[in-house]
Amino acid sequence: MPECDYCDATFEDEDSYLAHLRDAHEGELGSIDQRRVDDLESDSGSAIPTGPAVLGLVLVVGLGLVAYLTLFAGSGGGGATDLPNRGDQAVISQVQNEPSSGNNHVEEGTDIDYERTPPTGGTHYFGVVNAGFYEEPQPYGLLVHSLEHGHIVVYYDPDQLSPEAEENLRSYAQTHTGTWQGFIAVPNPEDDPEAAYVLTAWEKRLTMDEYDPETVRQFTAEFIGRGPENPVRPR
Repeated sequence: MPECDYCDATFEDEDSYLAHLRDAHEGELGSIDQRRVDDLESDSGSAIPTGPAVLGLVLVVGLGLVAYLTLFAGSGGGGATDLPNRGDQAVISQVQNEPSSGNNHVEEGTDIDYERTPPTGGTHYFGVVNAGFYEEPQPYGLLVHSLEHGHIVVYYDPDQLSPEAEENLRSYAQTHTGTWQGFIAVPNPEDDPEAAYVLTAWEKRLTMDEYDPETVRQFTAEFIGRGPENPVRPR
């Protein structure tokens, strides 16, 4: 039990004794005792605070991190950032394989008559649409060339685009930006779209009446980076 060298007081522990020296004997302390008191104050000032307020802050930060990861990873089976090498055949078996209609290149602005829209192949312009989420329609002639480059193009009906779908599509568009394996989400320019969402790759089509992030993930895994012009992922 520590005893005070400057008075007759005794204390239960060292910290209580040092606090007494600080409060009752300021100006009387020798250099060693003063250093011990200073060390006590330094330790107290650097202690990690605890309590309900701090725990609440930790909880808020943790929830914010979860929300951030959900946004940028996408939802449903792993999201945009960790695609498997191939898509699940339960999804891929529903994909429509469309007949080849060539891949001629023409000058931008040339009228192109596609048999089915949105198109998945055929004559197209020399330019492309870069990966991204678009709020305005883009020319079919450019989008078809993007498909030839191995991009995925998802056409959405703006009137049926849900906030969750937009968030997920933006995640894919921000994640997959390569020249030969990009992801494009664009409004469907048709007056009467065949579905709320039309997923396209080169000569491939899959429609969804309601947005399903896992279907988008499997379709993307199967076809992105495997366009005919320069496939960069093994088939």
